Amino acid sequence: MDFWLLCNFVVFVLCVLFAGIFIPQILLVAFKKELFDMPDERKIHKGIVPRLGGIAFTPVICFTVSLLIGATLLVGDARLMLLVESQTLPLSMGFCSLFLIYIVGVGDDLVGVRYRAKFVAQILCAVFIIMGGLWINSLHGFLWINNIPFWLGFLMTVIYIVFVCNALNLIDGIDGLASGLAATGFIIYGVAFYMLGQYVYAMLSFASLGVLVPFFYYNVFGDPVKRKKIFMGDAGSLTIGLLLSFLSLRLFSASSIAVDGFDFNMFVVALSPLIVPCFDVVRVFIGRVRRGNNPFLPDRTHIHHKLLALGISSRVAMVTVVCVAIAFSVANIVLANYLDITLLIVLDIAFWTVANILLSNAIKKHKLSLSA
Repeated sequence: MDFWLLCNFVVFVLCVLFAGIFIPQILLVAFKKELFDMPDERKIHKGIVPRLGGIAFTPVICFTVSLLIGATLLVGDARLMLLVESQTLPLSMGFCSLFLIYIVGVGDDLVGVRYRAKFVAQILCAVFIIMGGLWINSLHGFLWINNIPFWLGFLMTVIYIVFVCNALNLIDGIDGLASGLAATGFIIYGVAFYMLGQYVYAMLSFASLGVLVPFFYYNVFGDPVKRKKIFMGDAGSLTIGLLLSFLSLRLFSASSIAVDGFDFNMFVVALSPLIVPCFDVVRVFIGRVRRGNNPFLPDRTHIHHKLLALGISSRVAMVTVVCVAIAFSVANIVLANYLDITLLIVLDIAFWTVANILLSNAIKKHKLSLSA
């Protein structure tokens, strides 16, 4: 087996294993210390469920990647270490931002953190990543813009990272949705980085995917009565959002590649997995402003809430949204080979808008049929 393929496989399997060991221990502590996410009129779940699943994510990812680097050195193979050394600056600053957002997320899950403090922490995380050399220096032809000056790219990168972190955090409303959407992104990013020969980032993508597998099991299939169910909390959603934004920024700077005559536009590959959570946040924000509500106060207007309003189960709603995200990603990656990027994004926006209008009309008809 190819050395780099083996590394990616091993880091994925180890993350699945370690997270699968860690999460049940978190459940035990959460119930012993009574650290629960209590149900209310806005939340979907019933009963007491711990929301500390995300505590496992960052430690498991960092431990596993470090373990693999050390193990390869012990057997006399320095290829992985040399590759890490070539990416020392972006990786070191990226992990600084990862630990910062992790600490803020854990604090919020345990005692609560004001949104202003979280916002400042997210900006600092973005600054760390930019210091590591990752920033939006080109739109690759979107809106017919290519090169971007540093001052504008700096501002755009900060907004982008903060936006993606909060988009994933806000869409984490039903079991398996945030983790399912994130898993889709990590698979696409992992494959893309492997194709590009950027194996360290591929490993980070598959390590992130690995920690989500056991969490998804406990989150979706866990029984709260048996104390087997858990939520990821802000420690999870903010961490995963930051990882997705970090990896996508790395893809922004990569050149598009051709495989068997098919061009893979890395700008489109980077953005496509994030379309559903990002588009949904924008739609919800605009809707709240139009209704005269505070755009930062939670409500039940996210895409999963709309699907639930049709009377379908939360699990079917989760699968539907994840499948839509996969369809967006596949369609965009394929169509980018034939269409202008600007036109492609406009078509995405048009499709999302029309789909939501049709969904809103279906909800009205459903409510009328129930009241009749």
